[in-house]
Amino acid sequence: MSTTLFKNAKLIDPEAGTVTSGAVVVRNGKIADVLTQNTDLDEDTLAPVNFDHVIDCNRKHLAPGIVDIGVKVCEPGERHKESFGSAGLAAAAGGVTTMVTRPDTDPVIDNPEALEFVIRRAREAAPVNVLPMAALTKGRAGREMTEIGFLLDAGAVAFTDCDHVVGDTKVFGRALTYARSLGALVLGHPQDPGLSAGAAATSGKFASLRGLSGVSPMAERMGLDRDIAMIEMTGAKYHADQITAARALPPLERAKQNGFDITAGTSIHHLTLNALDVADYRTFFKIKPPLRDEEDRLAIAEAVASGLIDVISSMHTPQDEESKRLPFEAAASGAVALETLLPAAMRLFHSDHITLPQLWRAMSLNPAKRLGLDCGRLAPGAPADLVLFDPHAPFVMDRATLHSKSRNTPFDGARMQGKVLATYVAGKSVYKKQ
Repeated sequence: MSTTLFKNAKLIDPEAGTVTSGAVVVRNGKIADVLTQNTDLDEDTLAPVNFDHVIDCNRKHLAPGIVDIGVKVCEPGERHKESFGSAGLAAAAGGVTTMVTRPDTDPVIDNPEALEFVIRRAREAAPVNVLPMAALTKGRAGREMTEIGFLLDAGAVAFTDCDHVVGDTKVFGRALTYARSLGALVLGHPQDPGLSAGAAATSGKFASLRGLSGVSPMAERMGLDRDIAMIEMTGAKYHADQITAARALPPLERAKQNGFDITAGTSIHHLTLNALDVADYRTFFKIKPPLRDEEDRLAIAEAVASGLIDVISSMHTPQDEESKRLPFEAAASGAVALETLLPAAMRLFHSDHITLPQLWRAMSLNPAKRLGLDCGRLAPGAPADLVLFDPHAPFVMDRATLHSKSRNTPFDGARMQGKVLATYVAGKSVYKKQ
């Protein structure tokens, strides 16, 4: 039984909402004790002879590892874009200790055999925890629901058709009802598919001046209103994968006040970038939903700080060079973000929009709770999935240094703050900055 002491750290506790000086004792892959100044921490009593390993954190921040819902790994079918090996390395370098992967692969993860392949490959290749989601309908076509029970038994942690909205409300209702009977979580993509089809930007004067096809933020509001009505009808557990528009916040708040089993997430890109960033037609800024106006970005950041939006995700979507080196409207949507999630989140901290405990509540605690996981906490008994980082360390992002096979990041060349120094899964080091 191995025992490790992480001493001289600034501990981020998302449950207590605090940042305190202290130490963490890890035994056999789990947190055995958390010692702070408030619990009579005495460094003299923590003699190295009492531990197999002592790690001096040098007054840097130690927090629960990030639980990232919505990561796309392109196995099977498109390993040239991203594999479990490369995604796992990128996650470890970004402080992500648990990847919750999407089923929008080629072929789609919509049967137990495909799911078992994913689980086996992840176990073989990825140094971090990987939890797969499965498709809600076969082929993500929205016509026939998958075998949710069999997929649950095979290891699926949630069900989603990703950015393919199930337009047939009868099919969607049946799937939600069946998922509710099994206690399964369903992720939805709140968009009206008719309005949002073919959109490359958020509609408005700027998109018109740039000649880009736009979609109104009301498409998100309409999609969310539809999904909330379906949740009310079925009583299902539901998570909105990305809320990006201010107009979608009032119905979300009402649904929570009405006691519906609903949570919501947003992406780090929608929290740190806005519609003006597409001015130069750089396709790395083309994501789905499209980047919103600054007023929306600020409203979403405030919703994260207040807890109305529960989860921040990377929405990591690798795309190869060929699919991005196209005219803006023809280019594929998506950006990689496993390694940039933490430093991008530090922009919100340094601008005083969101505190570190609030960020880790959204990036670790809440996603873990929504999935019924024990991680995401800095408490005795929790898995020792930890990230050690310096929120103030400056650097210039160079996409050539990313571990992902695809390097379509909108932050290429950006000045950023916040470096991951080390990442631990079950108390074992999976990344250490050289």
